Amino acid sequence: MMKSIEASPLYPIANPKSIALFGASNNASSMGTSLLDSVLDLGFEGEIYPVHLKENQVQNLKAYRSVLDLPKVPDLALIVLPTRLVSETMDACGRKGIKHAIVISGGFKEVGGNGVELEKDLVAVAKKHDMRFLGPNCIGVANPRQKLNTTFMVFEGGPGFIGMASQSGSFVTQMFTYLSDYGLGFSTAFSVGNEANIDIVDCMEYLGACPDTKVIALYIEGIRRGRAFVEMARSIVPKKPIVAFYIGGSEAGSRAGLSHTGALAGPDRLYEGIFRQSGIIRARSIMEMFDYCWILGSLPKSTGRRVLIQTHSGGPGAEAADACGRAGLELPSLSPETIKRLRPLMPHTGSISNPLDLTFAKNVTDYFSEIPKALLEEKKADCLLFYFFTPSRRLRRMLRQAGVAPDHIAEQAAKMVDFQSDAVLRLIKTHDKPFVGYTFQSVTDQLLKRLVERGVPIFPGPERAARAIEAAYRYRCLRDKILVSASHKEAASRQETDRGWTK
Repeated sequence: MMKSIEASPLYPIANPKSIALFGASNNASSMGTSLLDSVLDLGFEGEIYPVHLKENQVQNLKAYRSVLDLPKVPDLALIVLPTRLVSETMDACGRKGIKHAIVISGGFKEVGGNGVELEKDLVAVAKKHDMRFLGPNCIGVANPRQKLNTTFMVFEGGPGFIGMASQSGSFVTQMFTYLSDYGLGFSTAFSVGNEANIDIVDCMEYLGACPDTKVIALYIEGIRRGRAFVEMARSIVPKKPIVAFYIGGSEAGSRAGLSHTGALAGPDRLYEGIFRQSGIIRARSIMEMFDYCWILGSLPKSTGRRVLIQTHSGGPGAEAADACGRAGLELPSLSPETIKRLRPLMPHTGSISNPLDLTFAKNVTDYFSEIPKALLEEKKADCLLFYFFTPSRRLRRMLRQAGVAPDHIAEQAAKMVDFQSDAVLRLIKTHDKPFVGYTFQSVTDQLLKRLVERGVPIFPGPERAARAIEAAYRYRCLRDKILVSASHKEAASRQETDRGWTK
């Protein structure tokens, strides 16, 4: 893996200071105009040079007849033109001195026939000018910290810790709002398209070195450089988790991938082995991939499989216990010391076991503070799974029944939410064990929204939470295995060197 992120061919693509844009016009319905709108909407702070054969201005920006007329050499070319024009445009960019490009245009290898030759021509042109490019048939990159969005979708949310490399552009753009709802976002996300010049392995290397990326997500339809993929993943996994969703293992998925990006898929068992050998956590859906990324990027890396459950309702606790069992997690019994500590905090109707069920929580302080504190300090457990059910409407009703004046209810409810969220955040900050939430409410509810915005993973239902906890445990095991293997190789190498000296 490279020592410096600036050494990656993707660095100027994800962090350009200036862009030449081909295909934007004053026609609001054109793809190039939509892309320019996305770049402008996110507030890109560099220079933008639209290149157009006829227009003098494009979207209030000065336009140029030819890339050769530009006043300076841009860092990046964005190309959204008819397929037949792409190679000659790339050649002109090369003659100008542009070294990096994103080719959004499709109609190449993925369509077969003449598209295969057109893609070979494009690769040859780039090689002639020593250029590197993403695509073709991609949407490029989203790097919210640099206010860069070359996709067709308006960027929503903020920057996050998930780095993504995707062989589908949709699973970058269509995840903006989804991730934002859970307080998540991309550090940098790449759509690689047909991978004619830069591929998913190059993206992994960049994201492995990216200081803003805590976990890497991969959407895969086919791996072209198998050995390089495995070696790159094994160099990254000891430092950062990688989660992959592969869709080519079924006949239908394989056909879809071939027509989508021209990817040649392999048998599911082969990819299962590749991921295991690489130390990569495999997800079975896009939602599950981001669930895993959420927990792996949010929690301490030393996650174990022994889980304690706290609830104030029997059914949600029983479902959580069942979900943990099905996910291969353990539910240890509480130690006598913890039981003694909990007994004064529990109502007489509660159950001091695992799950710990209060049945009805009168004392909010205990539920959000003292009880989870005792559970987090239980030596026989590695993780706390906490049930949230505190809807804002119920909170306001309780205050009304307690005699709070109607015009003070909103203020008092806000104070209670502040207390509850502060108590949870204080527990997380002062304990090195994972605190994972689950709920059947919307995460837009006031308390839940406050917590997820501050990095607390709260899953919609215990099943997703349990599978994510198991994935974090699996990552720890795979990471440790790779580290041990690397240590053995290093020791063997030293022995060989020593033998060489003695000879």
